[in-house]
Amino acid sequence: MTTVFGIMEVNLVSARGLKNNEFWGGGIDPYVLIQYRGQERKSSTIRGQGSKPEWNEKFTFKIEYPSVDGQYKLILKLMDHDTFSSDDYLGEATIYLKEFLEVGLEKGRAEIHPKKYSVVGSDQCYCGEIQVGITFTPKKATHDVEEEYGGWKESNDYS
Repeated sequence: MTTVFGIMEVNLVSARGLKNNEFWGGGIDPYVLIQYRGQERKSSTIRGQGSKPEWNEKFTFKIEYPSVDGQYKLILKLMDHDTFSSDDYLGEATIYLKEFLEVGLEKGRAEIHPKKYSVVGSDQCYCGEIQVGITFTPKKATHDVEEEYGGWKESNDYS
């Protein structure tokens, strides 16, 4: 199978029900680390919206299919920005993308309209939800028939 490349766009919409783990009773200032196969993007930090942040931000990732290890998961790590100490881990959501990418390869594009995914904390307990939409567009192959036949071009021209 030949390797196909493409672009995945992640639309980070919002989160709900995030737990406030601030010791001093202050609000949380959440942001999201979005990870896919060694690529990482960071959302802006949302201040003043507490456990119901809204981002409406888009991030792009390079896709290679098939991958060497067969792992196709998007990880969304929710973090709480702290000014005077290290940032706190709030939880994460994992989205498995293998079938989604296969649909994109077959149809030329795949889309998951924004939907909610459960956020799970380090204790494996539910601690909120995150709303995300995803699109995947494979790139068209750039090589033509000549390259496929080692420089010889097949022709159906019998004139």
